[in-house]
Amino acid sequence: MRQAPLAEADGAASYSARLRNAGILPTDDDDTRLSKSLLVFATGLVSVAAGLWLLIYWSMGPRLSSTLTLTFQLLLAANLALYLKSGHFAWFRLTQLALFLFFPFVAQWSIGNFITGSGLILWGLLAPIGAALCMGARESTPWFFAYLFLTGLTGFFDYYLAELASPEAAQIPIRTSVVFFVLNFATISIIVYALLRFSIGQKRIAEDRLRQAHTDLLEEQARSERLLLNILPAPIARRLKDSNETIADGFPEVTVMFADIVNFTQLAGDMTAQQVFRMLNGVFSRFDELADEQGLEKIKTIGDAYMVAGGLSQGQSDAPAAIARLALAMGDAARACDAHPEVALRIGICTGPVVAGVVGRKKFIYDLWGDTVNIASRLSSEGKPGGILCDARTRTLLAQSFRFDSPEVVSLKGKGPVTISRLLGPC
Repeated sequence: MRQAPLAEADGAASYSARLRNAGILPTDDDDTRLSKSLLVFATGLVSVAAGLWLLIYWSMGPRLSSTLTLTFQLLLAANLALYLKSGHFAWFRLTQLALFLFFPFVAQWSIGNFITGSGLILWGLLAPIGAALCMGARESTPWFFAYLFLTGLTGFFDYYLAELASPEAAQIPIRTSVVFFVLNFATISIIVYALLRFSIGQKRIAEDRLRQAHTDLLEEQARSERLLLNILPAPIARRLKDSNETIADGFPEVTVMFADIVNFTQLAGDMTAQQVFRMLNGVFSRFDELADEQGLEKIKTIGDAYMVAGGLSQGQSDAPAAIARLALAMGDAARACDAHPEVALRIGICTGPVVAGVVGRKKFIYDLWGDTVNIASRLSSEGKPGGILCDARTRTLLAQSFRFDSPEVVSLKGKGPVTISRLLGPC
């Protein structure tokens, strides 16, 4: 039994919401949506108020004709139905505001003068107010001047024709006129207040949606920037966002490191695809953390190979030492990995000139080129499991703080004889 009133209230609220949103299209902007809602809302308020006005008038004695009020309501409803069917809001707005403006004057003229009509023309003020809310301040000016003109015209004729009125024309008692002066002022005040409050409420809702959209946009922008920074170094990401120029830079001395997992094919052969992924993801994620701790730039992973570089950022003078510390830490992390058999690395480090840049426009990557990169890659496949091989330049830069095996000369494919040394650890 208690659910019926709740259902009726929900139905009334739903009907009211559908009425306010009548004629609104998904493509309408917030201002257009508000204008449509306001005018439909005002139409409903005026239609209800006009009917109540006539009923109260009758209850107080004067038996005025209901034809004019009924005609007014029918015109408002018919115009609204035509708008809902055609969707021509500009025409609906023009004709509905015209009805708001002219009908109160016609009604007062049919009743008599200002006194007998109880200031009925005050209802015409809804036209310029509605125009201001639905069209804008400048567009409402002609409506306001039209209201003033009709008010002045009505007052002019009432003033000069007052003496010509017959005694029989004054059919409405003064007390009734006073009551309806109060009712007209109160009703118009209520309608204007309701429209203004509705307008402010809808604008706040639109502002809340706009703020939420702005917040979502900022979050999406931050997410995109984080994603971009996971692909590119921060200075390169800024340059890529700020211009469409080709990004390719030469660096005189960069330390490059490649790390390969020993016997990866054999390891992967005894695992499922999911196990291989979990193992690589766990190992490389740990390498990422170690590289961040040393302030180094991860370049990419190629299968089971991991590439890091130091010296690409300004002010990074200890890049070789940071790479050496990273290599030693990566070896320890690989041995600590929970895998059977144990994961071991071959690491190659080379220091020298490189060219760095962004390759491609779709699925682009930041990459390095040059002999330095090629030698580091070759060294990562030459050493023994767990070994860290460095070229002569890297050894020279690290000689004061790290220990090395005796240098030896090896022949690298595509390069020829190269002097290398095995990094043992810090001094």
